Formats: sequence, structure tokens, C-alpha cells
Amino acid sequence: GRPRAGAGLSSCSEEAAVNRTPVVFIHGAWLHALSWESWAERFASRGYLTFTPGWPGEPLTVGETRRSSDRLADIGLDTLTDHFAKIVGSFDIAPVIVGHSVGGLIAQHLIGADIGRAAVAIAPAPVNDIAPPAPPPGLRIPEQADGADPLVSLSAEQFHRFLANTVTAQESDRLFERHGVPAPRRLLADLGCAGSPRSPRTVADVGNADRGPLLLISGQEDLLVPDATTRAAYMQYGDSLAVTDLKQFADRAHSLIIDSGWKSVADYVLGWLDERGVRAHRA
Repeated sequence: GRPRAGAGLSSCSEEAAVNRTPVVFIHGAWLHALSWESWAERFASRGYLTFTPGWPGEPLTVGETRRSSDRLADIGLDTLTDHFAKIVGSFDIAPVIVGHSVGGLIAQHLIGADIGRAAVAIAPAPVNDIAPPAPPPGLRIPEQADGADPLVSLSAEQFHRFLANTVTAQESDRLFERHGVPAPRRLLADLGCAGSPRSPRTVADVGNADRGPLLLISGQEDLLVPDATTRAAYMQYGDSLAVTDLKQFADRAHSLIIDSGWKSVADYVLGWLDERGVRAHRA
């Protein structure tokens, strides 16, 4: 279906929207599409047309997703990549793609395939031959097996320990209640978690010289996608003639898109787009 719009779209006429650059936000594992709500408002206020589509079958609210999480159980990287390729390719104006975690991997895959105007990959799951980071001590992601729960859930305590580890427990608990949902075990397996063979869809064309600009962002205290993993991805683009930039945020964790410091990350992305000639309104 049509991607659901972020803040600002419903108040715009078709005429006003026709020359605006779309931005498609792709969320990662253990977070709901509403994790982008503040970003959508921020980008819309700068003139962009914002979209925060969920994963295939993802309910519209966190509560419903938790109650009906079995609807996400069969999602793997193939399904997710095809879903967002179709959405990004559906616009008359090529969108900016902003992805977090597995969404950052998909953003790289799409921009490398010349789908999209520009891409931002925030704490992205590793592409190509970059080794998947070992789960942080205490986070167990069992291998897929017959009879195993098809979903991997984090408790509020685990969410704080592994995903929002640079904020207070109080803030983490609030973020967990607002954004936290289970993740499909199949998807985690496709990413190489728990030593599983990785999906071929983890490949990104790092040598495409004609693609749009790409920004990689890391949090230097990220336990799920360590800064070293994002730097390794940046190094893979070293021989490409296309624009590739890296921004490292000190003292930030995997929660950097939703925690109290989200605005500094979002504003950096807005500034980067402007520097790279990507405008909210098409001339």
C-alpha cells in the first residue's frame, strides 16, 4: 500500500506537495515505525514531504504491535528490502532514504542500486563481508530451530542495557514503552546474528560511482552496532567516486534517533543534505 505519511502531509494540498522532496524513514529491529515521529515533524517543518512506513503487516501502534506481533514473525530481509524498494521507487521525485539499524543496511542497498536521491544510514547493520558484531554480553539471540519462538523480545531492563545504554533508566523505560516492539528471529538470522548464514540481501554496491550521496552515522557508545562496524562500512566505500561521508556522535548509543539527543542527529542530517545540494523543494 501507499506509505503512511509523517507529520505535515495531511495539511498540504496536492499542488503544494508536488515539488517537495520526499523523505522515507526506515526503522530497525526492536523499534516501531513511530520511532521516527519526531524526525518526521522536524523534516516536515523544513519543507520535506515525510513518510514513516511500517514493515509489512506492522500495526499502526506499539500496543497493537505487541499484542499482534505474530504478524511480523515471518519477515526476513528479502521481504523487508523488496517492501521498501517498492515504496522508494513509487515517487515521482526520488526520495531521501533515512534508515536506522537494519533500515540503514537497506538504505545502503537501495542507494547502491540507484534507488533514491540520497541516503543516510544510522548505526547500520553491516553490509557485504563486514563481520556481524557479537551480541553484547547478556544478550542471547538463539538460533532458529523448530518450535522456537519466531520473535525475539527485549525486556525493559534489556532495552536499557543494550539499546539505550547512555540514558537514565527512567528515560529508557519511557522510550521502551513508547517505541519498543519484538523483532522477527528470521530477520535477525538473515543479518547473521547468532552465527547464522547471512542473507545475500546484506550486499550493497559500494563501488557505484553514479549513486546519490550517502551519510553513515555511528554512536560511539553503541553496543548493538559498534562504531567500529560503521567505520568498517565507511572504509568499504573508499574507492568509490560517489560522495560518502561519516559522522560519529560521542557518548551516544543505538537509541540516538529516539532519546533526548535525537534533535542534534536530525539537525546534522538536515545540514548535510543542504551541503550536498539536496533541497526540500525542487526548483
